[in-house]
Amino acid sequence: MRKEKYKYNFRQYLSLVLLFFPPLLFLCLIFIYRDHPNLNLSELFPYLPWQFLLLGLFGIVATVGGLFDWMYHRNPLNLKIPAKEREAEAAALGLGGIPMFILMWLATISEHPNMYLIPILIILIYTVVMICYDEFVFHIKRCVKRENWYHRMLVFGNGLAWLSWMHLIFNR
Repeated sequence: MRKEKYKYNFRQYLSLVLLFFPPLLFLCLIFIYRDHPNLNLSELFPYLPWQFLLLGLFGIVATVGGLFDWMYHRNPLNLKIPAKEREAEAAALGLGGIPMFILMWLATISEHPNMYLIPILIILIYTVVMICYDEFVFHIKRCVKRENWYHRMLVFGNGLAWLSWMHLIFNR
């Protein structure tokens, strides 16, 4: 067998790493900042504000959709997707999702979250453009119904999680 078949590089896993980075970091930050007054954590069940509970629920839906999509790209597609598509997905996650997460967290713990609103919206617009680019350039003709469901879970799960978090930040 050819050696290249078994050669794995980090780029093949970049989207997967970027998919799990925000939820894991979010849990760590909640634990580290558990006494911060803007988080409104309680000692009584359900411990978290309802917006965080929705964020968690929709975030799980999005992460599961992203994981299923990543697994689908590996089998049955055997990762036979263009490098440009992988780069577009990584750009949406890494240059959109990660800065969005950082800005959202800073706004969450800030006494003046309004100063983060414009940067958050700029990153949101960039992320939406990158997601649309990925969907309309690479997926529109190739995807089957099953893969489209994974994309919907990922996109709508993240969108609803973001709206829940925005509500928590800007409706204190």
